[in-house]
Amino acid sequence: MSVELKAGSMSDFFSSAKETAKEIDEGKKVTEKNIIWVDPIDLMAILKPERTRIVQYLRKKQRVFFSELMSDMDRTPVSLNNDLKILSRYQLVKIFKEPNPGHGVHKVIEFTFGNEKIEFKAVV
Repeated sequence: MSVELKAGSMSDFFSSAKETAKEIDEGKKVTEKNIIWVDPIDLMAILKPERTRIVQYLRKKQRVFFSELMSDMDRTPVSLNNDLKILSRYQLVKIFKEPNPGHGVHKVIEFTFGNEKIEFKAVV
């Protein structure tokens, strides 16, 4: 199975959903789809080299502490947070905090799609 990130508007999303509903009404077997609709401007933002590097890194690690990611990517906290914010908006990563006994909390970043293929599609 793969994940598709498609550039499009809300009307594109509803058109796709309508096509799927039509297939169901006609009794056709509907294949599972993993499609995330992305604003075209954000799609270009996701494809920036720094964010692509983060996705590739997280595919290998799956789960990492923010401090480790910051160190390994040689990034500042502000720039890394900006990149993670965009990636999490489109469900490519999950960001949460977990207790670090006796030392406060850790910020944890997990890659959402494991080793699934991610396809980026844009129609202009």
